[in-house]
Amino acid sequence: MVFRIGAGRIVLAGVEDLLTRSRSAATVAQWVEVHRLAVAGRESAIARRVGVRVARVWLRTSRFADVEALATATLTLGPDAGAFYHLGWAQSATGRPRPALNSYEQALRWYRAADDHANEAATLTSIGLAYNRLGDRRQALTYYEQALPILREVGDRAGEAVTLNNTGLAYDGLGEWRQALTYYEQALPIRREVGDRAGEAVTLNNIGGVYDGLGDRRQALGYFEQARPIAREVGDRAGEAVTLNNIGHVYAGFGEWRQALTYYEQALSTRREVGDRAGEAVTLNNIASIRFQEGDLDGARDALREVLEVLRTVGDRGLEATVSFNMAVLLLRLERVADAIEYQRRAVALADETSHPSLDGMRAFLVELEQQGRDR
Repeated sequence: MVFRIGAGRIVLAGVEDLLTRSRSAATVAQWVEVHRLAVAGRESAIARRVGVRVARVWLRTSRFADVEALATATLTLGPDAGAFYHLGWAQSATGRPRPALNSYEQALRWYRAADDHANEAATLTSIGLAYNRLGDRRQALTYYEQALPILREVGDRAGEAVTLNNTGLAYDGLGEWRQALTYYEQALPIRREVGDRAGEAVTLNNIGGVYDGLGDRRQALGYFEQARPIAREVGDRAGEAVTLNNIGHVYAGFGEWRQALTYYEQALSTRREVGDRAGEAVTLNNIASIRFQEGDLDGARDALREVLEVLRTVGDRGLEATVSFNMAVLLLRLERVADAIEYQRRAVALADETSHPSLDGMRAFLVELEQQGRDR
């Protein structure tokens, strides 16, 4: 069968917006106009200060393209740590981890120059997240390990919860489920303690993902159903899309294909709305899985081709390994063994490069394919 990509995990790339209160749309619109005028008038101090405030509000509602445009405009006036940071966040959230790394590294340099430890820690966490999205979980863990003691030193409980969550995410990606659960369960009470509703939804979703990975689908569904209304309440459209995808994944695990497809299609629509390319690839892969199960092999192949194009664009090597494997399985079903071997060799190479938790299984499948090729 074509493997669905496991339950999506959510992260918050940083911590500054956690203390931001809601503002009216009219007030935000006024700030946007002030920012525009400040950029036009080369008033860098005003543009930077107002740009940070607007970005914090927009990031809470997944307006990533708008944040990117805002930060880019601010940077026309010269380097600014906050603008680099928010630019990196927008790039990472829309599936471009390599450009995000460049932006975050610029932010880190300026925060360290200013001796700003709190934002230094937030940026270290975000760099870890970018490496995680590139499939380099061990490198991600080294950045989280740098961030945690700084966050505890400055008393940033919200930031500590973010980093604990993201550490769980890295272990999750390595297939170390119990270790991941330990970190998620440390993050959840802190998020509730500081009143971080968006973060609470994030960690509930991630705990659900662990239970799904452990095969306890009913438990997983319970956590996803707790997370979804919170994400909707706080306007986190990207987080809601991840949760819809995860619910679809659970129903697919139950063999309820039509129900799963309903949730996947809702997730795909939402992800396209917020410009989340990497997330779009995940859901398209899962739709391909449903088509495979229903016998529509050509439809599944077309969907997987689209997925691979997206993943190569955004540079997500870990997911590309999984989807290349899925394409190899599909091509074998279509009796195109030579093509299947080509895709599976690519899958194994990418899996080895990213410490993919399914590497051993992928190698075994390649051996099987190559044996079939010799027998023909």
